[in-house]
Amino acid sequence: MRILMISDVYFPRINGVSTSINTFKNELETLGHQVNLIVPHYSTTEQVDPSIVRIPSRYLPLDPEDRAMRWGKIYELQEGLFKSNYDIIHIQTPFIAHYVGVSLAKKLQIPRVETYHTYFEEYLYHYIPFLPKSWMKYVARHYTKTQCNDLDAVIVPSTAMQEVLMRYGVKIFTEVLPTGIELEKFQSGDGENFRKSYNIPLDRPTLIFIGRVAFEKNIDFLLHVVDKVRQRIPNVLLLIAGEGPSLPHLKKLAEKLHLNNNVIFVGYLDRNKELLDCYASGDAFVFASNTETQGLVLLEAMALGVPLVSTAVMGTKDILAPNKGALVCDESIDEFANGVITLLEDKQLREKLSKEALEYVKTWSAPNMAKKLVSFYEHVIHNVANCHPH
Repeated sequence: MRILMISDVYFPRINGVSTSINTFKNELETLGHQVNLIVPHYSTTEQVDPSIVRIPSRYLPLDPEDRAMRWGKIYELQEGLFKSNYDIIHIQTPFIAHYVGVSLAKKLQIPRVETYHTYFEEYLYHYIPFLPKSWMKYVARHYTKTQCNDLDAVIVPSTAMQEVLMRYGVKIFTEVLPTGIELEKFQSGDGENFRKSYNIPLDRPTLIFIGRVAFEKNIDFLLHVVDKVRQRIPNVLLLIAGEGPSLPHLKKLAEKLHLNNNVIFVGYLDRNKELLDCYASGDAFVFASNTETQGLVLLEAMALGVPLVSTAVMGTKDILAPNKGALVCDESIDEFANGVITLLEDKQLREKLSKEALEYVKTWSAPNMAKKLVSFYEHVIHNVANCHPH
């Protein structure tokens, strides 16, 4: 099968969407399929890959980490795309990639599908704060419904996200298909070495958060939790790995709460080594985002045997439902802090959850999910061919 993916975001920009695209691309190619990407150009440091077309792009004033691809430069590829005889276009983001992807699919006369990665209703107003929240929620819902109903099918990474789209009035076929995790990439992490590099004593109770440092990740809540936990465990430490628009705000909040000795911001870490070491350095991984459509970082932590303390909201519910490898808490500072304290003070519980996590995460392997994606593509191609015979 020949698959064309198009996205407004990809590595070296690190987030869940980039990881998902990369994971599925690798697994589909392992299964013998051809996958080409159209993604933004970020800098000269990008690795050259003949299967990836980098499109000239410009900065976005509201979100300087991301780029806007130049529409015209994508349309210049049309002749080559026609010759490639793609079977399907898989759109990964709802911005320029969506509109160009839909247009190209119509011109190439092939099915168009899209993965709905992001819960914009609980996201958009953080970036356009000068408009009322209720307006932005309405815009997000209308925008999503209109876009989805202009596709042949939609992939959602969790049942919660599927329910959201149904509530919006999305009428087309939707399939729940999580990304899965490349377990072989999460076999080892040197937590001891990571602690030494940041002068963290090996016996210091340490919590880890890894992800985009953005308002929708609810990291404020985690800082308040640490403030509560340190009343019982004064030397508790929270490591926050990642960068993003809420970083200045969080640093100010940490100062306000007098957490300078209890929180370290370590920035972006290399996924192939440093990030694994960071995960492994933690006694627990903490997470409280209310907007996750899946929550890949939870699976990554589990794959390294790190116990979780997490809320179960939206997409994380699917991962945490069996209650394996995790303590699941409500979004209450007291309850979450009690969960953290319980885990940090009970070594046997940590070991039990670690073993559970290592076993449970196998059910989320990337090869299994990629096979399901191929079946989804085949189903859509078959249905579109029957509805629109040439």
